[in-house]
Amino acid sequence: MLGIALSLVFLITLAYRGYSVIYIAPIAALIAVIFSGVPLLATYTQVFMPAMGGFIISYFPLFLTGAIFGSLISATGYARDIAHWLATLIGPSKAIFITVLATSLLTYGGVSAWVVIFSIFPIATALFREADIPRRLMPASVMLGLFTFGLATLPGTPQIHNTMPGQYFGTNTFAAPILSILSTFVLFGLGMAWLTYRQRKLKAAGESYFDVTVMEQREAEKLKARVGGGGENDDDAPDSAPSVPVATGPPTDADLPVGDVGIHKRGILGLLPILVVTVMNALATYVIIPGMDTAYLAEEQYGATSIDSLVSIWSVIIALVAGILWMLAVKFREINALVKTLSEGAQRAVVPAAITASEVGYGAVIASLATFAFVRDGLSAISDNALVTGVLSVAGVSGITGSASGGLAISLEAFGNELATAATQQGIDMEIMHRVLAMASTSFDSLPHNGAMLTVLLVCGLTHKEAYKDIFVVSVMIPVIGVVFAATLGLAVGAF
Repeated sequence: MLGIALSLVFLITLAYRGYSVIYIAPIAALIAVIFSGVPLLATYTQVFMPAMGGFIISYFPLFLTGAIFGSLISATGYARDIAHWLATLIGPSKAIFITVLATSLLTYGGVSAWVVIFSIFPIATALFREADIPRRLMPASVMLGLFTFGLATLPGTPQIHNTMPGQYFGTNTFAAPILSILSTFVLFGLGMAWLTYRQRKLKAAGESYFDVTVMEQREAEKLKARVGGGGENDDDAPDSAPSVPVATGPPTDADLPVGDVGIHKRGILGLLPILVVTVMNALATYVIIPGMDTAYLAEEQYGATSIDSLVSIWSVIIALVAGILWMLAVKFREINALVKTLSEGAQRAVVPAAITASEVGYGAVIASLATFAFVRDGLSAISDNALVTGVLSVAGVSGITGSASGGLAISLEAFGNELATAATQQGIDMEIMHRVLAMASTSFDSLPHNGAMLTVLLVCGLTHKEAYKDIFVVSVMIPVIGVVFAATLGLAVGAF
């Protein structure tokens, strides 16, 4: 147990400091293995790598198609058009609402978190500046749209957090649709209520968008020190602009959404790829795949499986490919430039997939240790209910790893089959298991060492001290409330 604890501390600390989990995870696993006294090399090659490789085999197509789709929707300008259209339609004064809505639309369309962050930041910056809303609320606004309901709660979202449970529970991405929609209203409503309250409170306190941030102060101090340190031949003189955004004055016309007729047309056209993905996901789930003859899947060469465990993955792959083909067809005249975007998108899929897979390998090593039985028994002792046990496992591991997808993958790898069996015995609908566990992965994952959250802070040019309070409320506290709501309602009423 001490070895596991030390390995977790090592993993969390180095991930928080920005080291890549791809190589940190196997080192962390090594610490636990040394304390357990099991063979080192055998555990790495026979436990860690098969688990890591198995995850890549199962889910890399989702990372690949999702990254390519995200790159295309950004390169074609559709992402910016959507945000500009919403700003024109609703009004820049509703900057927080527009940021949350635009971010969630891109997330629901299957765009990866990294692409969403960089796509939405220029729009959010212009909107916040126009409405004079303190920048400290920008990261929380992005996190609410990106890491809560859009990621794992809305029915049909093609994000990997909504596809993984189907492998274990025989469900699809539209599991418990009405419960999902009700839970979305809870998350969105509470999140917006908090951000609106904070906006009014900060405004009453005299805070403004143009207040100098901590990073800007640091950059100014560095610049002052360099400039004051020498003359014309000073090697320390700055040769580039500060790397963080600096508020230099009111917005220019180029920064703000244009309220012309054309923006409405472009905004609607920008939504079409997302609509294609959503519709094709539904058609593949309920019409195309059920109409296929998949009896061959029972053969050994195809894994001796059934379509129930694959429908959630197949439907999303079909949907994302359809969205990609749609954009290529509409932008056919720009095909030469977009081909380069395809390559860039494919490259962007590798690192996120490797990071999550490495975390899965780490989880497999921990689960293989004899001591892990105490952890498993401890979780089971808290509650006999399979749903409660699953929620505690997924939320806890997601918090430890700082990754929703990693925590969900590790927990399902360790407990998935047992949870499915226990839920069946207890009469708990598998669609409830799917939806609630997917939601649980997006609760404690957003602790201070979460990599994507750190990226949001960096892009927005803010520190934990300035922005994390609001991030914690909208992406940790409120999702926990949402999980409790969904689990309670699901157990009381069932899937609907």
